[in-house]
Amino acid sequence: MVTHSYHNNVTLITGASSGIGEALAYELAGQGACLALAARRVESLEAVAARCRELGGQAVAIRADISQQTDCERLVQETIEAYGRLDTLVNNAGITMWARFSDLNDPALIEQIMKVNFLGAMYCTYYALPYLQQHEGRIANISSMADKLITPGNTGYVASKHAMEGFFEALRAEVAEAGVSVTMLYLGFVDTGFAGRMLDKEGKVSSGIAAQLWQTKQMSPADSARLIARATYQRKRTVYTHVDGWPGWIFPWFKLLMPRYLEKIGKGFMDAGGI
Repeated sequence: MVTHSYHNNVTLITGASSGIGEALAYELAGQGACLALAARRVESLEAVAARCRELGGQAVAIRADISQQTDCERLVQETIEAYGRLDTLVNNAGITMWARFSDLNDPALIEQIMKVNFLGAMYCTYYALPYLQQHEGRIANISSMADKLITPGNTGYVASKHAMEGFFEALRAEVAEAGVSVTMLYLGFVDTGFAGRMLDKEGKVSSGIAAQLWQTKQMSPADSARLIARATYQRKRTVYTHVDGWPGWIFPWFKLLMPRYLEKIGKGFMDAGGI
């Protein structure tokens, strides 16, 4: 049942041209949201914006590379120019890797991942925050259950998600007095093809790399979008999803009490992935 909780809510979504970001755009458009959609792929982004308008929302497509501070500033300003306000920021854009750290041709790959996953979210939040504080806004951060597991082969990705967690946990306390909420969403496997876009040891996209790791129970993008929309609207602090049938909240306890067990599982995933 649609609650229309996002009716006229001005929401900026990064990484909106595909996957979770695209599904979330459609979910909020169906509730009458005013969307600012950001990504690097203009044609795909325009198609998503057009579909959002068909579903009953408003939408503008803004090309932006969030690893660049100037793009993040411009993204927020163009959102304000389009709608005059900003109510919700969804830091969704991200990239990942599948390679042993010792095998990397250049450790700058880790910096690239940090720029997109962590610094991009930080930059967007910095420029959005003054407007969010005006309307007791919401910040939603799409993280990963990889942050709560032990996942060798994903060193750069996990580092970026740890950084995001630490930053936004601290920021939550800073902005509480202004009525701004921060929601951290730790998602398990979502059927978006993300595994097929992992960066290999050369920093190149390798389609199908580690695909066997994703032969497990996956949440659909539409289901993940409904979860994100509901949790963000309700201003929840932390949300965990399932991982292959296991409740996500249990893994931080596993990590605390049985770290070697999680390491063994992670090592098995890495070996199965051929790295």
